[in-house]
Amino acid sequence: MKTLWCGYVLETPAGRVYFAGDTGFGPHFERIRERLGSPRLALIPIGAYRPRWFMRTVHTNPEEAVRAMEILGADYAVGIHFGTFLLADDGRTEPVDDLAKVLAEKPDFRGRFLVLEEGRGRDFSPR
Repeated sequence: MKTLWCGYVLETPAGRVYFAGDTGFGPHFERIRERLGSPRLALIPIGAYRPRWFMRTVHTNPEEAVRAMEILGADYAVGIHFGTFLLADDGRTEPVDDLAKVLAEKPDFRGRFLVLEEGRGRDFSPR
């Protein structure tokens, strides 16, 4: 599990953007924050996570995605990598439904960890 995967940090005038790519949960989120600083926006996968015994090393589930946002110290996060192709046993809407359940238990993250509708954009620039 050490090849074929990567993420990116982009430095923009509005702040850092972290694109996680395909990733499982692990200590790399803390190392990214320590090395590159906290991002303004983190794009974190929330789908293709079932069955966990098989997918946990390559895909975060919604709960892990929120933990990753917290560890990274991101101001905002957008859930990615779900609902387009059936890649795993979770259904098309299960990642969004599961994320909503996690966020219901974490009021500080509501409005900060988002799922955008297809074709929609959002301005995350500081105001």
